[in-house]
Amino acid sequence: MRESLENDLSIKEDALGDLLRRHAPLLIAYSGGVDSTLLLAIAHRTLGDQATGIIADSPSLPRASLAEAIRVAEEIGVAIEVVATTELEDPRYAANPMNRCYFCKAELFTRMDEVARVRGFAAIAYGENADDPAHLRPGSLAASEFSVIAPLKEAGLSKADVRELSRKLGLPTADAPAQPCLSSRIPHGTPVTREVLDQVEQGEAVVRSFGFKVFRVRYLPPADGQGHTTNRPGAKIQIAPGEMGALKAIKEKMILKLTGIGFETIEIDPEGYRGQQ
Repeated sequence: MRESLENDLSIKEDALGDLLRRHAPLLIAYSGGVDSTLLLAIAHRTLGDQATGIIADSPSLPRASLAEAIRVAEEIGVAIEVVATTELEDPRYAANPMNRCYFCKAELFTRMDEVARVRGFAAIAYGENADDPAHLRPGSLAASEFSVIAPLKEAGLSKADVRELSRKLGLPTADAPAQPCLSSRIPHGTPVTREVLDQVEQGEAVVRSFGFKVFRVRYLPPADGQGHTTNRPGAKIQIAPGEMGALKAIKEKMILKLTGIGFETIEIDPEGYRGQQ
């Protein structure tokens, strides 16, 4: 059984390499996440200096995540470029609709398309995998509109395949948890502003400082019926169930720090963070 799985993964890995070679030179949307890191690493191994990564310096990307993504790319040895994106200036994005991610990806792909045209890249790629449901991912629509390819998906690599292949290559992201942008912590319909993003980022830095690895700090706007007495927002803290045992000893200290950065009410979700929330 194990040998069969390894053979299947090897076939998909070969198919991925063939796809990449057919689209060289290739410009790759890189976020530092599990999928895009694997895509970037294999593109570098396969294409050498014909593969370049682009990472968006977005207001919704935590500074620590940007620094870590750059470090990982340097560890891999691949060239990446940082491009500032301005989706926050787009009122359609800032209004935080259900398809917010479409406007973010469209902004990134617009910037990448400009680079590709000027510098002669044959194609643009991003890290969608075979498990990602395109109908639930507004970014997939933006990708199709810009003719952005998804080599992992085309090669049939599932999320489990991506992690297994990442482990095989010794990538530091192999077992990293999903880490969507900071805007995902803000309820749809609540405007996305730099101030709100900064507060969420500070809140997650506080929770991380207490040793938690997998969690979310959900922004609760002042008018959401959460018992606010001022115009300050609240926060819902979701910790992975496997880590919640550590809460009892530090809960009060953590709440004190979170209120110190401007959250009025702190709610600890008793069910914890279970992913895809």
